[in-house]
Amino acid sequence: MTQDTSETCPVTSASAADAAEAQPVAAGCPVSTGGYDAPPIPLGPDSLTWKYFGQWTGLFQGPWAGSMQNMHPQLGAAVQEHSIFFMERMPRLFRSIYPIGGVVFDGDRAPKTGAEVRDYHIGIKGVDEQGRRYSALNPDVFYWAHATFFKSVLLSAEKFGGGITDADRRQLFDEHVTWYRMYGMSMRPVPKSYEEFEQYWDHMCNNVLENNWAAREVMDLSTMPKHPSLQWLPDRLWALNLKVMQPFLTFLTVAIYDPAVRDLMGYTWTPRQQFLHDRFCEVITFAGKVLPKRWLQHPRKRSALDRAAGKLPADSPLVQTPARNLPPIEYRDSPNFYSPKVS
Repeated sequence: MTQDTSETCPVTSASAADAAEAQPVAAGCPVSTGGYDAPPIPLGPDSLTWKYFGQWTGLFQGPWAGSMQNMHPQLGAAVQEHSIFFMERMPRLFRSIYPIGGVVFDGDRAPKTGAEVRDYHIGIKGVDEQGRRYSALNPDVFYWAHATFFKSVLLSAEKFGGGITDADRRQLFDEHVTWYRMYGMSMRPVPKSYEEFEQYWDHMCNNVLENNWAAREVMDLSTMPKHPSLQWLPDRLWALNLKVMQPFLTFLTVAIYDPAVRDLMGYTWTPRQQFLHDRFCEVITFAGKVLPKRWLQHPRKRSALDRAAGKLPADSPLVQTPARNLPPIEYRDSPNFYSPKVS
């Protein structure tokens, strides 16, 4: 997730009187000005990001991405106090993939999609339980969420794509900068090179992230409600499904945590677990090679590839989430939610 004023710390565009009474800021300055003067050139089908992003296998990293994002103190506070994610986990996850993927795959329309994603976060701000101010549009917060997306692309390539070279990592880094420009946010927090990004990531994992309620709740599937399409499933079977999925998804998530994050969240990791995880990754990598490619592609990516290949007109309507993933009816008119008019 992830917005709001001048590049100086620690106040926003509030009045001087408000600034004088400002609370401490959690892990970073407030927001800053926009990130571009004219719409940037979007990524295309020749990019490595198009190759590795937008695959259904990325769902194996869902709890990792959600918990890593929420460990940021400002982002975690915003989720705890403003989000309805834990009321509708699966619809929210499947719904969000459409606009987030669109920032990569929407071609000339990607900057517009990026601005829409950014603007869902307007007004998400407040003071956390420790008296620290937070804003979802703080550039440091917004970029952290994006950094987890970039890291997930690297992990997808390394774990499920057969591995990548250092040159590929640097290319993906350059592409992630282009990707981030689509949001129109300040570029101030963005590292200048892949090597700087590694330092940034290590700093966040070792010095900034927190073991907070929002991160722990992502890892706890015991209260996850059924997807609307699964309401026919008896409650006992759903509870059994969660009991099976909990250790499996915890295993997949802890496997790709940095060691510092494992320690922070109270997990251990053994050589045997690493062996099993490596074998799992080999199975998924093999499946990715033998299964039809379109089966593994998210609809937003699939349609983008069809437009790029001339199978669909370039101005074809963008694929939107199906109605089953829409937010609860009482939230559909809120500017904080992606809620397209679909049947």
